[in-house]
Amino acid sequence: MSVLERQQEAGHAIRSPVINDFSLVVATANGTGSQTANLTLLRSFFKLGIPVHGKNIFPSNIQGLPTWYHIRVSHEGYIARRPSEILVAFNPATAHDDVQELPSGGVCIYSADLKNLPQRNDLIYYRVPVGELIAGIDVPVKRKPYIANMAYVGVVAWMLEVPLEVVEEALGAQFGYRQKLVESNQQVVDRAYAWAAENLSKQDPFRVEPMNKTEGLIVMTGNEAGALGAVFGGASVAAWYPITPSTSFMDALREYLPKLRKDDQGKPTYTIIQAEDELAAAGMLLGAGWAGARAVTSTSGPGISLMAEFVSYGYFTEVPAVIWDIQRVGPSTGLPTRTSQGDIAFAYTLGHGDTKHPILLPSSIEECFEFGWKSLDLAEQLQTPVFVLSDLDLGMNNWMGRPFEYPDQPMQRGKVLSAEQLQAMGGFARYKDVDGDGIPYRTLPGTDHPLAAYFNRGSGHNEQAQYSERAEDWLNNMARIARKFETARDLVPAPATELNPSARVGIIAFGTTRYAIEEARDRLAHRLPTSLLRLRALPINQAVRDFVAAHERVYVIELNRGGQMHGILQNELPEFAGRLRSIAYLDGMPLTARWVEDRLLKEEESSL
Repeated sequence: MSVLERQQEAGHAIRSPVINDFSLVVATANGTGSQTANLTLLRSFFKLGIPVHGKNIFPSNIQGLPTWYHIRVSHEGYIARRPSEILVAFNPATAHDDVQELPSGGVCIYSADLKNLPQRNDLIYYRVPVGELIAGIDVPVKRKPYIANMAYVGVVAWMLEVPLEVVEEALGAQFGYRQKLVESNQQVVDRAYAWAAENLSKQDPFRVEPMNKTEGLIVMTGNEAGALGAVFGGASVAAWYPITPSTSFMDALREYLPKLRKDDQGKPTYTIIQAEDELAAAGMLLGAGWAGARAVTSTSGPGISLMAEFVSYGYFTEVPAVIWDIQRVGPSTGLPTRTSQGDIAFAYTLGHGDTKHPILLPSSIEECFEFGWKSLDLAEQLQTPVFVLSDLDLGMNNWMGRPFEYPDQPMQRGKVLSAEQLQAMGGFARYKDVDGDGIPYRTLPGTDHPLAAYFNRGSGHNEQAQYSERAEDWLNNMARIARKFETARDLVPAPATELNPSARVGIIAFGTTRYAIEEARDRLAHRLPTSLLRLRALPINQAVRDFVAAHERVYVIELNRGGQMHGILQNELPEFAGRLRSIAYLDGMPLTARWVEDRLLKEEESSL
């Protein structure tokens, strides 16, 4: 519950100060350059030391349709989406609905160009003469519409009492300290700030004050963090086909690899290939993995479907590869620029036949970086394709996080035999389980030994990698791969658990839903004590079984329609299927703490 809501419930005057606790939404049109202005505000709050998070809700076309940028400021450190008390209304197409959604006591900062704006007696309005404020600014005519957004930055800075030098510093970071760009934008900010101070009377309760809760933190998108992690994990081949919201993952790889992956002569030691489609990209990935390179791609749900044949081939022939799936809502006719956790079941069993793949589930930029390198280790240790399931919210939005902990151990290449080892062993059988863990030994092309070669053909083969359609060979091979999947349970990242000794109710979550759930748990601490287990990977291990066994009811909360993770867990834990309850919801938006709180209470009422 926001401070404003608490004041309203208690009957207090709205004039009571609300410091470092509000949600602001900027409503503009896509393609108008508002992202620069929005990120400048975000960086300003961050530089003041206040925990902050921004979510860009944008349309699937290139230009013209409505877009909203939500900024959550919280001195308590909460970063989940929350209904906004402050609206910047700069889009006539949505202004009516945007104003109606504001709570009583909210603030509307609007462009003077807007006509017929709804007038509510319970709101505070600040009118901004944008045309007047950008008149005479020395920028090319084409840039005038873009620089106009700095007018609302200046008014918001005045309203919230953000020092102008902090805004200028944020602009510098935003523009890479290119002085001419900083100066032209700051000029509009300064004008708007001065105009507001002279012409507006502050009536709202909101303001910011410096804190020290962002000291030592960084701001980054999940896609950037994951790409950087892949670089530090030794990725040397990337094959891809563009698709929202995964393209920025490859954009980041294309930025980091030239800086970090060169030989002593300055020549690149990596390859990035844009394929003709996702099927071709997956084929290139497996070819590179078979040859001994560490290979990675990024895509989303529709791309995953096109990769199915090669991913299935990689599963049965046991070739390492890493696939980042930045999840979105449906295909291009759905909501391709909205966030989702709808690919869990699809990716887990993607392929033709009895396939199951390890899946990593990051929830923060720190975990995106960690899983960026750890997924490459797992793929080689397990000799199989590994999925990393992020989502649009994590992948494309800016998040605060701690500086990354870089790998402190050599790359884990798994069971790769050298020529010397082959000589000592007298050869090897490519698909034989020597150690009882289901993982066979392999060689890499070019290994200088006559017994190193093997035939890498499809799903039907015996232990010696010879083509076979014998039922016994098929059954033996499938039993061994099943043992390998059991081995994976203790190799994938373990879940993160927060146990409450007094809780009879547990919650299982994964990915970015954690933030709304963690805030809701705090709000429910006295009414409904709960424990929380956050899945970081599939397959599950003993810790998940123990968590479910320790609670009377366990709610699996996820951002999809059908409760996909709930179904997976019921299948994996049939003896506890009755304890597992599904809370699934998908409208394309990140969950809010209020929704989670209300839904948990409703579910508990129906259970009594």
